Amino acid sequence: MDERATDLLEFERPLVQRGEVVVGVDEVGRGALAGPITVGALVVTHEAPPPPGLNDSKLLTPSQRENLADPLKAWATDWSLGSASAHEIDSWGLRLALAVAATRALDGLTIRPTYALLDGSFNLLTSPLDVGFGVEPPPPLTYSRLPFLALVKGDRRSAAIAGAAVLAKVSRDQWMRDLGEHFPQFQWGANKGYGAAAHLDALRRLGPTGEHRKSWKLPDVIGPQAP
Repeated sequence: MDERATDLLEFERPLVQRGEVVVGVDEVGRGALAGPITVGALVVTHEAPPPPGLNDSKLLTPSQRENLADPLKAWATDWSLGSASAHEIDSWGLRLALAVAATRALDGLTIRPTYALLDGSFNLLTSPLDVGFGVEPPPPLTYSRLPFLALVKGDRRSAAIAGAAVLAKVSRDQWMRDLGEHFPQFQWGANKGYGAAAHLDALRRLGPTGEHRKSWKLPDVIGPQAP
């Protein structure tokens, strides 16, 4: 965290002291053109300091994130991950797919949280359930009424949120490296499904795969097709 953020438990501590089971929730992969959205959920029920070096996952190197993963799992009371696939994003839209991935993350916990700290400006545990005719309905959003606090730049202000993001990022990056072995032309091992030049060039030449989010109007993203 930056020097101004000296207390990474500023938000967790008063909640824990009053007996809440606090879960930090954050997502990775929202802006990618391919691959899943992954949501991390990390539970804190104590005031022990988080692992040294914890920071916004986007400000850490891959090796720093990977080195934090095991200490975070040991520090957390509980943790879990949930994802929504590219097909589910296409079917349900990004906002609802994000809520489904968050629901799956919380479903994977062995302890039920009573209060959520969420990264961003909205409640990612809920969403309007407006899906198209003939589309398979999403699972119930069972945590839509869980008490929460949404924190803009929460991954720089809350240890539980930052930890959830690091674990989600490490997992999704490995998933994209593994997936990239089946689609080497797109170089997902390097770009993780985001719109890097090599990825866009492969899209122009080869078109999208089943792992691409086709509802994102990819032709608008990649420009005119090569002759």
